[in-house]
Amino acid sequence: MGEIPEAAYVDALITDLELATPKVWGRKIKSVFFGGGTPSLFSAESIDRILSQVRMLTPLEFDAEITLEANPGTVDAANFVGYKQAGVNRLSLGIQSFNTDYLKALGRIHDSEQAFAAVELAMNNFEQVNCDIMYGLPNQTLKDALQDAQTAVRFGPAHLSFYHLTLEPNTPFYRTPPSLPDDDTSSDMQIAIETLLAEGGYIHYETSAFAKKGKQAKHNINYWQFGDYLGIGAGAHSKLSYHNKITRETRPKHPRAYMEKASQGNAIEREWSISQEELGFEFIMNALRLINGVPIALFQQRTGLNIQVLESAIKNAQSKGLLLVENGKLQPTLLGQRFLNELLELFLD
Repeated sequence: MGEIPEAAYVDALITDLELATPKVWGRKIKSVFFGGGTPSLFSAESIDRILSQVRMLTPLEFDAEITLEANPGTVDAANFVGYKQAGVNRLSLGIQSFNTDYLKALGRIHDSEQAFAAVELAMNNFEQVNCDIMYGLPNQTLKDALQDAQTAVRFGPAHLSFYHLTLEPNTPFYRTPPSLPDDDTSSDMQIAIETLLAEGGYIHYETSAFAKKGKQAKHNINYWQFGDYLGIGAGAHSKLSYHNKITRETRPKHPRAYMEKASQGNAIEREWSISQEELGFEFIMNALRLINGVPIALFQQRTGLNIQVLESAIKNAQSKGLLLVENGKLQPTLLGQRFLNELLELFLD
């Protein structure tokens, strides 16, 4: 935890959870996700302490998915055993690439040898393992992108996530852009990777997510179906539905500011209601990332709105060949999957 005392930060997390529990009182908890930052820096004892409080305060389902994100550069065999004993049943590894040169270009703290070792260790300790891989990296070739995908498939984890590198504002890459593959090469990478994963038995169920049969991430699906979630910790976000409104919450990003607010009895930095004008687009923005789409009935269930508010945009998307509406579902076409941003823009109004 660096300069932040681990025990004191865990105290703040537990205080925050205790204060927030009434908001989710009686709701069954299907997944717990330790993510953002590098939660694998936590000791196994801290993870055990947090999960013990979750079980005490919430109706955690017996088969709940409990995921912990880990950086290959912070992997420790004893910790992996301890995480599993604490109740973690799914490990998500931020591999990014199995090629040391590309890892250096991304500024990652691990190398290819550590990436291989982390996957092997995770596979030996957890039945459910996800590997995050990126493509479209600085100066990356199609051959190298495919080599990463082939390596991932050979390991055979239950779940794989493949993301195209994006240049986020206020980052060194954004200020000084590296030489990236052009759009045609990136598209070739995407198609080749999707084909390779399908041949390897992975089902493409969300824009960037692939899973073996029955191994789709519960946490991911809830998020993309516009379900509710409670975020605890520095920089955490929540989305919570009530009988008369849907709200979002954020916590302070800096751990010390977060700890101070939690100790004062309110860790929330900002809370607001999602307006009816925004609800339709927010639902669609999430739901149309799912390859098989969503039931139309889910729209009213999640937003309280009638699907007719989207009628014009839906017809427009259909006319452009980007959206299917059949069997009571909204589903992006293959063209809609390829040009998802263009599809979503049709719903902005």
